[in-house]
Amino acid sequence: MAQNFSSLRQLDTPVKVLFTGYLSTVAIGYLVALIQILFTHGMADGKFGLSIDDIVYSYYGNRSGTVLETQLNGAMKENASEQERFKIIQWVRDGADKDDYVDDGIEAIVQQRCVMCHNAETALPNFNDFKVIKQLTQEDTGATFSSLTRVSHIHLFGISFIFMFVGLIFSFAETSTTKYKCIAIGMPYLFLLVDIISWWLTKLNPMFAWLVILAGTGMAVSFFFMWTVAVLEMWFFDKAFINVDGEPHPRWSETFDAKLKQHGIDQAALKLLALAKTNLQPLWSRLLPVLKTWWDKARSKN
Repeated sequence: MAQNFSSLRQLDTPVKVLFTGYLSTVAIGYLVALIQILFTHGMADGKFGLSIDDIVYSYYGNRSGTVLETQLNGAMKENASEQERFKIIQWVRDGADKDDYVDDGIEAIVQQRCVMCHNAETALPNFNDFKVIKQLTQEDTGATFSSLTRVSHIHLFGISFIFMFVGLIFSFAETSTTKYKCIAIGMPYLFLLVDIISWWLTKLNPMFAWLVILAGTGMAVSFFFMWTVAVLEMWFFDKAFINVDGEPHPRWSETFDAKLKQHGIDQAALKLLALAKTNLQPLWSRLLPVLKTWWDKARSKN
């Protein structure tokens, strides 16, 4: 049995301030996270802006080069001059010899340009240790499985808490039907799971890189939608949801539902879902050999 509850516009002002403060803070945090992605993953191919190549280089790697080359031509491009980067890359391609590391002035460049961040006091690779640098002169295979495991569990725990509270606040909205509120609240979790899974799939095969961008976009749209509706209902309800005659506008979700039925889109969506289900089998048939090949390689290394 449905329980009565206060809608967002009926909440006491202190509660509105509490909810708005949280929503504003996480929105700024979300924006900063997107900017951080642009300066890390978004620079993997050496060009500003997130692309499929950026995703492939970040997770699958650039198998035509080394880790050090990929970073120098990508995310770390702005941290050294073109001449310095060329000199390091040339040293890598000549075999990354330890004596040449000192004699050719590579060590001096690293100490001047890299060690300020890459040292024992940070979570980044310690460039004061030559063995660490030597490891980075190997083939670039993208993110390691250990790093994917670490980042995956951090995202699953952290982002789930963010969407739990955003969804909780949005659940008090009155301008949507229960059906669409449930969809809006549940979608971020679905996209989060797809996002994490797509990292691992891209690590195995670059064809799944598009799924990373799709899932990330879905999470952002879900967050923006719930955030906007919640803020509008708390502080601008009369302006946003009441017409000039002082009557409430029809709920957007009911209008949206009616238009779907009018154009037969609801039935088309069901047919599309059935078609997608039918095509999952061929997709799995393509994915299974990739997983088997990776498993065989992992076993052979051990």
